[in-house]
Amino acid sequence: MTVATTVIGQSARALRRVVIERVEPEVDGGRFAIKRTVGGEVRVRADIYADGHDLLGAVLLYRPAGESVWAEVPMRAVNNDRWEARFRVEKLGRYVYTIVAWVDAFRTWSADLQKRAAAGQDISVDVLIGAEMVTAAVGRAPGAVARRLAEAAAKLKQSAKANREAALGIALDPELASLVNRNRDLAGDARYEKELAVVVDPEKARFSAWYEMFPRSCTTDPKRHGTFLDCIDRLPYVAGMGFDILYLPPIHPIGRSERKGKNNSTTPTSEDTGSPWAIGAKEGGHKAIHPQLGSLEDLKALVGKAGEFGIDVALDIAFQVSPDHPYVKEHREWFRERPDGTVQYAENPPKKYQDIYPFNFDTERAPELWEELKSVVTSWIEQGIHVFRVDNPHTKPFAFWEWMIGEVKREHPEVIFLSEAFTRPKVMYQLAKLGFTQSYTYFAWKNTSWEITQYFTELQEGDILEYFRPNLWPNTPDILNDYLQKSGRPGFMIRFILATTLAASYGIYGPAFELCEGRAVREGSEEYLDSEKYQIRVWDINNPNSLRDLITHMNRIRHGSPALQQNTGLKFHPVDNPQMIAYSKVCDDPADMIFVVVNLDPHNRQAGWVNVDVAALHLGSEESYRVHDLLTDARYVWHGSRNFVDLNPALLPAHVFRVHSIG
Repeated sequence: MTVATTVIGQSARALRRVVIERVEPEVDGGRFAIKRTVGGEVRVRADIYADGHDLLGAVLLYRPAGESVWAEVPMRAVNNDRWEARFRVEKLGRYVYTIVAWVDAFRTWSADLQKRAAAGQDISVDVLIGAEMVTAAVGRAPGAVARRLAEAAAKLKQSAKANREAALGIALDPELASLVNRNRDLAGDARYEKELAVVVDPEKARFSAWYEMFPRSCTTDPKRHGTFLDCIDRLPYVAGMGFDILYLPPIHPIGRSERKGKNNSTTPTSEDTGSPWAIGAKEGGHKAIHPQLGSLEDLKALVGKAGEFGIDVALDIAFQVSPDHPYVKEHREWFRERPDGTVQYAENPPKKYQDIYPFNFDTERAPELWEELKSVVTSWIEQGIHVFRVDNPHTKPFAFWEWMIGEVKREHPEVIFLSEAFTRPKVMYQLAKLGFTQSYTYFAWKNTSWEITQYFTELQEGDILEYFRPNLWPNTPDILNDYLQKSGRPGFMIRFILATTLAASYGIYGPAFELCEGRAVREGSEEYLDSEKYQIRVWDINNPNSLRDLITHMNRIRHGSPALQQNTGLKFHPVDNPQMIAYSKVCDDPADMIFVVVNLDPHNRQAGWVNVDVAALHLGSEESYRVHDLLTDARYVWHGSRNFVDLNPALLPAHVFRVHSIG
């Protein structure tokens, strides 16, 4: 039997005429889920069309992944066979969605009937055709609905010749059309061949402010190791600035073999504390706590007290070990041996990390390794930790992360994973697709107007923001870029304002950042002099030169601005001075349109004419409008697209305007 014979042999009612294609959002053909947070909206669009001129109907179906009953939302045609509908995700976990469309024979009949009647044609036979459609739906409808349909069919037949106006009234009744559609013959429906997924995370996955702090440096004496209880005393300081995630570098026992000394020295003294990322000693490994930090109960006390301030405590997950880690003795098969019988330590030539052994994921014992590493995460979840910053995930297999994150979030959908992957763009994006909730970016090295514009325009393109949530860090314990080394306090202000307004989530490594720590270990290096990675540092958090007040103010602005709490709606506006940059953030709330202008030169006053794309701000080309500087409370009236800005970085290097239409 030929294909043609098979198709021709199908009954007309079973022949699916509708095409559904170009569905959005859909990541890599549906291979990966999109991301939302609780209460977020999913806008679904698709091309839906059929042969001929019949009208179509379509619904968007969605449900939580663990449930069997679909909710449906009618789709509407917007233009050129493009249809759309929206739904909200109301709880953590996963949702799935798809589309069903059909030829809407009844509505086509109703529309044609109205045209014939308007032309003065005889519609009696056409009314009877409609009555047959309604009668056919009776047999597919439940009791009360069936009776309603039967009554409508009878009235149509009765009025076919005797009462033209009555027939039209019945035929054009939207409630009747809805009932007939809901009880249509489903055999002709076209269903999109994929069920697409949405991962729903807590709100802090979308909008958050991270503060990184070394617990051992929460001390006033460099010879006294800070503790979790000291961190509790520091909480009012962190909360007062407006941070909602407190990130702690590894809190585990630190190895002594090959320990690094101050400034990454390979000849440490007996008093050197070592790097927290050299995990594992006789006291234990990834599930243990460094004894000088305190006890597990102390950590739980810190987590509980942080919660009272609205702060989540995040822990570092670094899947690597020191030579003293119990895994090295108990599971030698999890590591790569060199020809001389020693374990291969970590390298990034010419850099050598003799105090760190990476895991060998290519071993035949990989399944046991995977399970053990997953148990590290779940053990801390059991202690009340639900946020993790993951160190160098790009150096571990993609398959491992997809499996591990999927397994963890199946039981704990509230967990947030931040990917610290400074690597090639496609690798960063792939890790996000595989399940990482947020991602570090190249922001630290984007300092000119052109670089910033190009990079953040790229992040807005295609479907990237459907799965990639950028988290902007102007500094980290590993990154003190050249700009911060040479720009002084104004440079730190500039980078902070950029980080807090270009993306919904950001982080700083403090107190180094707010105290404008810009001393590098040597020229050309991004390592800090006297890096906190290798020693205890005492920080004067009450230093009057601190950026504490600016940080507090900007976090308050962000919490009052829906536009700054999302990654969409970013647009750059030309400035005739390349030392300046201007951009806007808009959202669905017309009362919150944000316009930012920044002087990128930390040393000199800069001025220029900003060419405002007024259409992007929903303003007329010649309209006057107010701009309210949320940083200084100053107010100005701007007119049209061309406006002048003058910024002195020694005072304040930016405007963060809220735009108000006067008309």
